[in-house]
Amino acid sequence: MTGGILCDSHVHTEFSTDSEAAVRSMLNAAAGRGLESVCITDHMDLDFPPQDGQDFDGKQPFCFDLDEYFQTLSMLREEYRGRLEVRIGIEIGLQPHLGHRYREMLHSYPFDYVIGSVHLIRGLDPYYGKLFEGRPDAEAYREAFEETVRCLNAVNDFDSLGHLDYVVRYGKHQGEEYSYRKFADEIDEVLKKLISMGKGLEMNTGGLRCGLGFCNPHPDVMKRYRELGGEIVTIGADAHRPEHMAYEFQQASEILKACGFRYYTEYRERTPVFRRIDFE
Repeated sequence: MTGGILCDSHVHTEFSTDSEAAVRSMLNAAAGRGLESVCITDHMDLDFPPQDGQDFDGKQPFCFDLDEYFQTLSMLREEYRGRLEVRIGIEIGLQPHLGHRYREMLHSYPFDYVIGSVHLIRGLDPYYGKLFEGRPDAEAYREAFEETVRCLNAVNDFDSLGHLDYVVRYGKHQGEEYSYRKFADEIDEVLKKLISMGKGLEMNTGGLRCGLGFCNPHPDVMKRYRELGGEIVTIGADAHRPEHMAYEFQQASEILKACGFRYYTEYRERTPVFRRIDFE
């Protein structure tokens, strides 16, 4: 069940360094879950540095050939026409110095949707653990939110901010040192900046899959975004395998309704489309 959410807007395939899923396998899974559309958003993290213990086989990670990407996805869009609307998106890794490079790249290709995500804090991806060594989780969380503000001040060529509290997924104790109230000043600065920029906030169900017990961001953050006047909410499962597609979308729908939202947002040709949440 998808709770009336009919598009998964955060999906990774074999074009992403961290996925081996064939594109067709993801599209077939989306159709099987009853989705009307899916947006493929493979990772493009320019200047992603080596991580502790990871050499990525000597290749530049989280980069891929955009011409090949568009050729493949455009072909599949035609193949699945009438069964599933295939949209072409991308997830860019925000870093303050990359504003100009992303602007050039994104204006050179006809993307439907761009997720802007913060994956690096001082060059460290929380996924690999080094960010948390020798200090409390809360200190790393605060630094991640502060880095998010710096990124938003420097990069504005994206549509929605991906998994705002992504860093909490990989803390030593995950949610034990985290709450909206504990980081209200930093999170409010992020939310207000997004609203002033006209950008959306993603609700990412990957947090549920990773054992957090909540989506990214936490429902209290979503509620605060709504209180501040935020209206653009995109939904994605952060799927890297077919079984992740539309993960817990029914629960995501219920959370959004409880937070006061009546619509979620999809993007087509970089333009927001508001879809009413199923209230049955």
